Amino acid sequence: MRTKQFKAESKRLLEMMINSIYTHKEIFLRELISNASDAMDKLYFKSMSENIGLTRSDMAIRIEADKEDRKLIITDNGIGMTKEELENNLGTIAKSGSLAFKTENEKTEDVDIIGQFGVGFYSAFMVAKKVTVISKAYGSDEAFMWQSEGVDGYTIQEANKDAHGTQIILEIKDNAEEENYDEFLQPYKIKSLIRKYSDYIRYPILMDSEHEKLKEGSENEYEKEIVTETLNSMTPIWKKSKTELKDEDYNSFYKDKYYDYDEPLTHIHTKTEGTATYTALMYIPAKAPYDYYSKNFEKGLQLYSSGVMIMDKCGDLLPDYFGFVRGLVDSEDLSLNISREMLQHDRQLKLIAKSLEKSIRNELKKLRNNEREKYEKFWEAFGTQIKYGIYESFGANKENLQDLLLYKSSFTGGYVTLEEYVSRMKEDQKYIYFASGSSVARIESLPQTELLKDKGYEILYFTDHVDEFTVQMMHDFNGKEFKSVSADDLGLETEAEKEEIKKAAEENKELFELMTEKLGGKVKAVKLSQRLKTHPVCITSEGMLSVEMEKVLSAMPDEQSQAAKAQKILEINAEHPIFTKLKSLYETNKDALADYAEILYSQALLIEGMPIENPVEFTNKLCEIMAK
Repeated sequence: MRTKQFKAESKRLLEMMINSIYTHKEIFLRELISNASDAMDKLYFKSMSENIGLTRSDMAIRIEADKEDRKLIITDNGIGMTKEELENNLGTIAKSGSLAFKTENEKTEDVDIIGQFGVGFYSAFMVAKKVTVISKAYGSDEAFMWQSEGVDGYTIQEANKDAHGTQIILEIKDNAEEENYDEFLQPYKIKSLIRKYSDYIRYPILMDSEHEKLKEGSENEYEKEIVTETLNSMTPIWKKSKTELKDEDYNSFYKDKYYDYDEPLTHIHTKTEGTATYTALMYIPAKAPYDYYSKNFEKGLQLYSSGVMIMDKCGDLLPDYFGFVRGLVDSEDLSLNISREMLQHDRQLKLIAKSLEKSIRNELKKLRNNEREKYEKFWEAFGTQIKYGIYESFGANKENLQDLLLYKSSFTGGYVTLEEYVSRMKEDQKYIYFASGSSVARIESLPQTELLKDKGYEILYFTDHVDEFTVQMMHDFNGKEFKSVSADDLGLETEAEKEEIKKAAEENKELFELMTEKLGGKVKAVKLSQRLKTHPVCITSEGMLSVEMEKVLSAMPDEQSQAAKAQKILEINAEHPIFTKLKSLYETNKDALADYAEILYSQALLIEGMPIENPVEFTNKLCEIMAK
């Protein structure tokens, strides 16, 4: 019997595929089962077109594991292959009998051929030192056996086989130093791989398993029995009609598949056809995973091709800001024989990802509008990620995400959307006002909020580190710019008030210049405040960098961030007794004035929740003044 050689390019393809296309060796079982499913699909189609009378219930895939002889056997009763088909399909790598069949019958419904037979079949050589294929074509009296030990070639000869279909016998490799091939002969491993990759193959995958049962007539004596088990569920929930399913069905699937004790907040079950053809089932979890905001978290949806899993976590299907979404996508347009690197450049995948993003966004808006309590629960868990989505894209995702934002408000105490805030702005209000701090309680006590509250303006409370960075990238919402309560100019003064402020500033110009000088560059200026009502002092800022943003940056590890400083303004309340004291010291004791300036500056920092440079010096000066 003459050994036939693979073509030179086929040898190279085989070596490349084993070493690079498939990252995990376990994928071989998925490929062989998918090929068996293809073969039965072909026979089912033939039965429909020629009135043979076969149905899908007549077909099955059987798996046997022979530990002693180190053989794994996969058998189907599909259409089988002739000698010529064995030669064409298995003799040339990447020859696609399935793809050609699907192309010929593309107008016929209910024919779903998975993948390309050639490339997927050769994944068997990742775990097998020898592969034998015995096949008998439906309607033929002859059977043939194809054998190969890898790139050196193959043989084809006549064989004996009673029924139509194909049997693949893998002689599993011996264990190596870093490779455990024994596991592919273990029933528990085989079952777990089928549940993971092939649970939704439409034909039953059968395997005999050994169980113990109580011996008949005995109370404590057991005997072994062989039970044929069906290892796959066969019908994926996402391929069922929405009308067949209840919320309980969706939630049960989610909890079982993703090992979550909590029910999801909502699910998205969508099917599209056209430029991007796919079915998707996605979930918004009720809580963030424990590692969600860590480097260890890996986003992504499971990716299936016609019910066969291609990838467990396809990160390219989700933008980072929707990385919390769990679920899966099943598309007939994707090939099984594709690597993670190839997927990154797949045009179809990009179309699907764009469509999924829109579906998720629309579902979140629906949740916000119709089930506000649920949406606020979502926001507590994942709102920070939405904000980062705007910030990290330098505002490019603003239009997609701004309607999802929620902030606590001085008016309601609860969450409000930006649209809700703008809808009740005063007629002449120029800005969306916000205040930043570590908590709502801390923000409400800030001196800078006094004037705005007194005049009846609503204030958004920013308690997240990324909040100010986010709105800076947004710049505005519906034409209304964002303005911090600590900004130098709040835009509230009338022309008369501006003149009065200008006159007071001129009268006390030398006092403020001296205080600025004594503070030694810690502030850009000292001036009278228009925003303070009862508090003596506060810090505000000029420019793009606020005091709150400085606090965030100073906590970062890199020196460049730590060096970023806000242009601080020390504001003094003209109506407070401390201002009278400052004017008196300017006339009588300029050294004491310097101490007062330092103390007031330190007090303003403490109000902002910022550290003071020299706590000991601050307390000593305070005690000296108190003792006088």
